[in-house]
Amino acid sequence: MTLPAIGTTAPDFALPSTAGAEVKLSGLKGQNVLLAFFPLAFTGVCTAEMCAFSEDYARFQSASTVVLPISVDSVPTLKEFKAKEKMTVDLLSDFKRDVSRKYGTLLEDKFFSKRAYVLIDRTGTVRWTHEEAELGHKRGNDELLAQIQALG
Repeated sequence: MTLPAIGTTAPDFALPSTAGAEVKLSGLKGQNVLLAFFPLAFTGVCTAEMCAFSEDYARFQSASTVVLPISVDSVPTLKEFKAKEKMTVDLLSDFKRDVSRKYGTLLEDKFFSKRAYVLIDRTGTVRWTHEEAELGHKRGNDELLAQIQALG
C-alpha cells in the first residue's frame, strides 16, 4: 500500500480522540486537514513533532487547517502523552490500525505506522503527501505551513 494519490478523494474514517469525541474526516469538509501519522507516543522524534504542532497550533488555525496526529497507541496512552507534554493538539487513536492500513502507512511487521503526512483540501481532495524514509526524520512546521499556503 502507498499513500493516497494526489487529486483523489481522501479515504473517510472516524477515530476516537483524546478530546473524548470521535473525529470523522468527512465532518471536517470546508477546512484543510493535515493528517500526521506518527509511530508511537513517548518516543523522542514523535514527542518533538507533537509538541511543535502544539506550539504552532495558532499558525495552523489561522491557515484554516485542522491538524490530526494519528498513531496506533490507545486513547488512554495518548491522553497520558498529551498531558505529560502539555500539548494543545488532540491526538487520534488508530488502535485497530484500520486507518493506517487504508492510508498505506502501516508497517505490518512492526505493527505501527510510518511517519507520513497527508494534506487534504476543503473539498476532501488529497493535495500533498510525504512519507519519511526514516522514522527519525520529520517535516518542520514551516515546510508544512508552506504546503498549506500553496493550496491558495
